[in-house]
Amino acid sequence: MSSRPKILVTSAAGKTGLPTTLQLLEKGYPVRAFVRRLDRRSQALERAGAEVFVGNQYALRDMQAAMQGIKRAYQCAPTAPNGLHFNAVFIAAAFEAGLEHVVTLSQWLSSRDHPSLFTREVYLSDMLIRARPDIGVTTVNVGWFADNYLMVLDMAAHLGLFAMPLGDGDVKTNAPPSSDDIASVVVAALCDPASHAGKTYRPTGPELMSPNEIATAMGKALGRRVRYRNISEKMMLKALKAHPPSNYSEAAVSQLKIYADEYRRGTFAVNAPTNDVRKIGGREPKTFETIVRETAAERADLRPSFARTLRALAGFMKLLATTPPDLPAIEAVKDFVQLNDPQFSQQDPDWQAIHQPDLDGSGEHLAGVSAKLQRVTA
Repeated sequence: MSSRPKILVTSAAGKTGLPTTLQLLEKGYPVRAFVRRLDRRSQALERAGAEVFVGNQYALRDMQAAMQGIKRAYQCAPTAPNGLHFNAVFIAAAFEAGLEHVVTLSQWLSSRDHPSLFTREVYLSDMLIRARPDIGVTTVNVGWFADNYLMVLDMAAHLGLFAMPLGDGDVKTNAPPSSDDIASVVVAALCDPASHAGKTYRPTGPELMSPNEIATAMGKALGRRVRYRNISEKMMLKALKAHPPSNYSEAAVSQLKIYADEYRRGTFAVNAPTNDVRKIGGREPKTFETIVRETAAERADLRPSFARTLRALAGFMKLLATTPPDLPAIEAVKDFVQLNDPQFSQQDPDWQAIHQPDLDGSGEHLAGVSAKLQRVTA
């Protein structure tokens, strides 16, 4: 029996939860993996040695049960509506269970008056988890995931087109991190709370890339030419409605439009790339080309064929015929809280003050994040 503490991983079948669980198991830590259902991903975690806990992460009773005997946990809210409710449930159960350390997945955009309701909820959650000084907290501040580009990988593979509303194709606007690399930073903090409590890290990929460079990397990995096309947000929304991803929700789509705006404003390029994956995670961050190659190796449907090209063309025609979702109507129906004077991240003086460039790679650029949130909470 392991003498190491058992660690709870929430959203354990998700983008960062799954690799976090697997990397912890590889290091010899017992893991309780909180999942919402039994499927191939949760079964893979069980085969790897995780204790799989099936429950409703939004239900306090289930979260309390999942935290029995737990002292460390990864707080990873699903990218879905009611994120603040999830985090409130997690925090209430964490306080009750007397957790000693939590690693929480935050957002690079996190700010008080952001136009995105989801982002404002993250900001509030970051404050709430620090309300108890007896719980150590490490914050992992992630920007635009590499995985976000993979939503259009089918079109790139079969039509040679990388289409997203990311602005000028030659402007370097993001250093995309892989889910594995993000997980390596989470795992390091969970394994060594004494060294990482109170710290904030921002894992990125190894280099800033423009949309044209993203397209070129896709092409190299897929073995064909891929061109970037800057499309309108309306076209992006039509595409998401016509071909919804597995975690599609109208509410989440309404927020993605705002995040694409932040992308074009260059917010994800601020302080990127960082050394946090190398310095904290203990590994070389994956290049975007490597990420695409690994994805393509796992997906036989990306291999070229006449039939798949025809299906891709049919999908494109369906996209053109689809009416875009009415975002104001969606936000009204969902009763989203609206602000009179919302501010994008770089318009917020407080955000600017704590998101300075990491000029020497020391990580001290983010030292003010935790301190500021602790001052607000105190």
